[in-house]
Formats: sequence, C-alpha cells, structure tokens
Amino acid sequence: MEVTELAYALDTFYFLLSGVLVMWMAAGFSMLEAGLVRSKNTVEILTKNITLYSVAVMMYLLVGWNLMYESGGGVFPSLSFFLPGSEPHTTEDGFSYYSDFFFQVVFVATAMSIVSGAVAERMKLGAFLLFAVVMTGFIYPIQGLWTWGGGWLDQLGYTDYAGSAIVHMAGATAALAGVLILGARKGKYTKDGKIRAIPGGNLPLATLGTFILWMGWFGFNGGSELAVASEGSANAVATVFMNTNFAAAAGVVAALITSKILFGKADLTMVLNGALGGLVSITAAPDSPAPLLAVLIGAIGGVIVVFSIIGLDKLKIDDPVGAISVHGTCGIWGVLAVLLSVPEANLGTQLIGLIAIFGFVFIASAAVWLALKFTMGIRASEEDEENGLDMLECGMEAYPEFVSTGQK
Repeated sequence: MEVTELAYALDTFYFLLSGVLVMWMAAGFSMLEAGLVRSKNTVEILTKNITLYSVAVMMYLLVGWNLMYESGGGVFPSLSFFLPGSEPHTTEDGFSYYSDFFFQVVFVATAMSIVSGAVAERMKLGAFLLFAVVMTGFIYPIQGLWTWGGGWLDQLGYTDYAGSAIVHMAGATAALAGVLILGARKGKYTKDGKIRAIPGGNLPLATLGTFILWMGWFGFNGGSELAVASEGSANAVATVFMNTNFAAAAGVVAALITSKILFGKADLTMVLNGALGGLVSITAAPDSPAPLLAVLIGAIGGVIVVFSIIGLDKLKIDDPVGAISVHGTCGIWGVLAVLLSVPEANLGTQLIGLIAIFGFVFIASAAVWLALKFTMGIRASEEDEENGLDMLECGMEAYPEFVSTGQK
C-alpha cells in the first residue's frame, strides 16, 4: 500500500508520542523504587534511575542500535559504531528512521530499570552503572537482534509483540544474576532462616510510580503496533490499549484477593506488583485476545506474582521491589499466554525463545557481575549499608528535615 505524506506524518508522530510515554516510565520506576526502599537509600536509587536512562541512550546511540538492527539478522551481530547520520527519510519507510530509534531506545532503558530495584540498598553505584554500559550497549541488543532485529528466533516464528521476554524477562534475568552474586541485604534473613520484612519508606510514592508505569504502558504496548494512520492499525491500537488496561486492572484485583487469602490483609505492595504483573503478562500479545481473555491473562499474572515473591523470599533471593517476579515470572507467563490467542504460535518455539533469551542474558550478565566483583567490587561495606547509601554515594539525604543532626 502506498504511504501518503499524511500517513507518514501521523505514524511518525504516533511513534514519537509513544516513545515519550515509555520514557515517562523511567519516572515510574524511579518513584516505585524510591518508595519501596528505605529512606536512607532514596537519593542513591533516584541517581541510579536518571543516570541509567542516560547511559542507555548514549550506549544505544554508540553501538546498541547497530548491533540490533543493522546486523542483518542471524545469530552473531556485526560490530559498528554510531547511529547512521545519513539514513534517508522517505515515505516508503512508513515513518521517520529517527522516530524508530527514539522508540527503541526507551525500551532499552526500561530493561535496565528493572535491574535497579532488584539490587537496591547494597550495591555500589559505580559498579551498577558500569554494568548498565554493557547491558544496554551489548547484552540487550544482541538478544534483541535475535527477535525484533530479524534474527534466528524471529525466523523460527517466536512471538513476543511488545517484549514480555525481550524487554521484561531480559531485565529480570540480568537482575537475578546480579542478586545471586551480590547476596541479600544485611538483616533480611536471620541466622535461623527466618525472613525479616524490611518495609519501604514511602508507599504513596510507590503507588504514584505504579500509576505512572500503568500510563506509560499504553505507549509501550500501543506504540508496538508501529502505525496508526490506517483503519486497521487504528483499530489494532484501540484493542491494545483496551487489553492492556483490562490486564492491569485484573492483576490488581487478583493480587488483592490472593494477599487477603494468604495474609488476611490487603497488602498494598502486592497489589501494586499485581498491576505490574498483569501489564507484563499481556505485553507479549495485547493485540489478539478478546477482552475477557485479557482479563484472565492479567488476573493469572496478578496471582503468580504474589506466589513468586513469596517463593523467591523463601529461597533467600532478596529483591526489595519484587522486580524479578513482576518482570521475570510474569514475563515467562506472558510469552506462554500467547498460545491462548495467537493461532500460529507454537509452544516449542515459544519455549526455545524463553530458554535462549534467559540463558544468554543470565550467562552474559553473570560474567559481567563477576568481573566487576573481582575487580572494583560490587557490594557496599556492612557499615555503609547500615548507614544507607545516600551519604556514601551522593552526599545528601532525601528527607533531611526528618533526620536528627544532634544540634539543639
């Protein structure tokens, strides 16, 4: 179909607007994580979030985009540097080349944001940011080449519309490797094996972060339709928005009921993660389910995220914000849930995709974490962890008026 100048302009604008919504998710991750950690680590985690976003943008410009989209598909990428500056902008492409880059780069930052919360309250800032350089510049783009870059998983028929595994599980897998090497926070698990709850410092902030992420997800999933200027694409975008919203709402209700049954209380942190679990679960195929099926997919995500958080805690895998469960466990479910609404999807192919992405990201991430551990070190000292990372890393406190200075 011939692309008119109007269609080109509309699709380009839609790409850019969707990218802005996904960029806004960086604010959501910042608020969510800042609310779920203790106040003494708030400034450090905010510093991590704004810096990791900037690192992702620069690394994707430097090398990541070329690895993912300029390597010609296959398994092994060709190495080249810097986003091409002379790429033609014509209506035959359907949308501006640079709008495509902008939309893709905010996805890279989303994957890295997932790692931030899981390793919170005990990791050195410098080590985290060095890992971000490798994750956003190389690890994420290589597995992205295999899928969205036309590589071997795409050719095999692997289906993941907006990245339940490509973005979310990949980020959670990198986080899992880091948490296993880093270890739990001091005092999280007692010597006799009991689990000690460490409450977050600002639940209103965490709730605000969840709402921001929910809003940003409409760009994340809706923008992945890649067009809006035709009747068919406009209807598809409307379906994606509707199903994304249904799944998140169902995740909230399911997590609320589950926590009430298990704990006798409506646990807000589980409810927040239920919303995110529902969103991750629908991300692999938000364009195809009927509304009630989208509700079911989101509700199952809301239930399994609660059990995953409890299960990882019992295994002494300390994830302060539940990121591994939200993005990893629910990411796996989302990729498998594709089979419920996409007739051409194949269980074997979906499993191969999950195993390949998980295996590569875990091994590559673990190698980087171990290299950092045995060179510069990745964990703050026990004394610094006890005092909080804000003063150590940033020299300031998030809520200084609530801290005693010893002056009269």
